[in-house]
Amino acid sequence: QLTQENMQQLTSDQITLLGWSYLHTEVMDGGYIQLIYNGYGEFIFKNPFAVAVREWGLGDLYTHIRHCKKFYDKYHGQIERDMTDEEFMALYEQLEELNELGDDFLDEHQEEVTPAVAKMMVENLDKYV
Repeated sequence: QLTQENMQQLTSDQITLLGWSYLHTEVMDGGYIQLIYNGYGEFIFKNPFAVAVREWGLGDLYTHIRHCKKFYDKYHGQIERDMTDEEFMALYEQLEELNELGDDFLDEHQEEVTPAVAKMMVENLDKYV
C-alpha cells in the first residue's frame, strides 16, 4: 500500500513504474471506471504521472492520459462514491466515453507500452531496484 511515508523512500522512476503498474492492472481488468472507483484516479490524473511517462519517451501514452483526465475531472465524483454492485456495473453503460478510452488503452497503448517499459527497466535496472 502506497502511503506518503513510504512514497518518500521511492525515486521518481520507481513512483512512475508503480503508477504504470496501477494503470495497466486496473484498466486491463475493468477499464478507467474501475481504476477510478478503486481509488487510483487521483494518483494517475492529479499527479505528474503523465509528464513522467512522457519523459520516459512514451508520448502517445502521455497524450492518452491527458485526454482521459478531462473525463476523470468530469466523472470522478460520480464514480468514487459508495455504491452497490449493480450501480457500479451501470456506470459502464452511463459513462461510455470512459469505457471507450479503456478500450483505446487496450487496443492502442498497452501492447506497445508494456514491452517499452520492460525494456527500459532491463536497461536501467539500477533505477528500479
